[in-house]
Amino acid sequence: MGKIEAFDITFDQSKEVYIPGETISGTVTIKVGQKIPCKAVKVNCNGFCGLTNKVNDTAWTVEEQYFNNTISVADKGTLKQGNHTFAFQFRIPGAAPTSFEGNYGRIGYRVRAFIDTPRFTKDYNTEKAFYLLDPLNLNKIPDIWGPCSSSVTQEFTYMLLKTGTVFLKAQTDMKGYTPGQIIHLSATVHNRSDKSTGNISASLMQRVTYETKRPIHDERSIAEVEGGRVKAGREKEWKEQIIVPPLPQSSLVGCDLIKINYYVKVSLKSPAVMLTLPLHIGNVSLDKNFSSAPLTTPALPPRPAPRPAPRAAPRSKLNSPTAPPDEPHQRAEGGTPMNGSFMDQHSQLVSPGRFSYTLGLSFSDSRHNQPGTNPQILIPSSATSTLLPSMNSASPHIMPPDYGSSEYPQEAPPSYDESMNT
Repeated sequence: MGKIEAFDITFDQSKEVYIPGETISGTVTIKVGQKIPCKAVKVNCNGFCGLTNKVNDTAWTVEEQYFNNTISVADKGTLKQGNHTFAFQFRIPGAAPTSFEGNYGRIGYRVRAFIDTPRFTKDYNTEKAFYLLDPLNLNKIPDIWGPCSSSVTQEFTYMLLKTGTVFLKAQTDMKGYTPGQIIHLSATVHNRSDKSTGNISASLMQRVTYETKRPIHDERSIAEVEGGRVKAGREKEWKEQIIVPPLPQSSLVGCDLIKINYYVKVSLKSPAVMLTLPLHIGNVSLDKNFSSAPLTTPALPPRPAPRPAPRAAPRSKLNSPTAPPDEPHQRAEGGTPMNGSFMDQHSQLVSPGRFSYTLGLSFSDSRHNQPGTNPQILIPSSATSTLLPSMNSASPHIMPPDYGSSEYPQEAPPSYDESMNT
């Protein structure tokens, strides 16, 4: 490197992943072999999004700047021979989006240090990237609860002749998942024709839209599962599972140039029947007890203890409450009951190298989170020292019946069974 023997940037605590609103700090180390005159030593921190029309190109046609801050850590003078260390610190804006790397664009962040030398003298610079993660809490997405379902009816044409119709209905158990969770998929095929259908298949799809002058839609299959056929006049139910691999989150809040969408595509090869089930990929799993604001119970005035009743309450002749009976088996469209299920299911096919990813993120293969469990924030292993705010769910308190308004002693307080019935 000539006069400069070492020029490095080090982040405090060796952190590489940060959260919007955090402070990033570190040191710039310069080892000088020969003294160098300089006008200043500066450190720059910036975040941007760049789009291109060619795959894996860095000649950006559209750019979006999130922040670009520069500080001077050394004034005009001479860098003497030896080691020099300069500290820096920057505040990351709270509106900066999560890092992303795609085929036609990226969201990137870096710290760059450079020695500003006099005119006609070689400048020296170095840079180091860091990654930003703004966790997506699925519980805060509107209309996220419950399963996602869709159905379609298609005419079955064979040799240019219409032979009947095929009804396809599919459903996922949830509308939002985190990497490592399992998508439970169920589908019903009712073949109302004289010909057997083709194999049924399902794919977890990713669609990335790059908002250039002519928007680019990069669509690809993340994972695939396949089932069997349905014979003429038969109806079958197909159930499969798709494991969600490490994926970038659905929403890049703060970025107007890149949009990410996920959906499950269920289709038959013959006839050409297809439907889609949109879903969200996030970092905090769904929790049925989640509440964005803690519930508070209003303070009640002190209540006098009820006086003993003048007579014993009659015993209840009702049995203890039991769970409601199971609903009868529902029939699919057409009124034909289920008469079979696919037996020739295949394993999930996943191609990790075929989908976009967020740089630096590694997800642990821990237990699969299901609804009702505590939300988990998935962060890279290198950032375990970063503590994200935990989310506590509050349960409303069930208060006992209010006997304060009873007309006792003229009227006895209601019995336990009466209070339960009211």
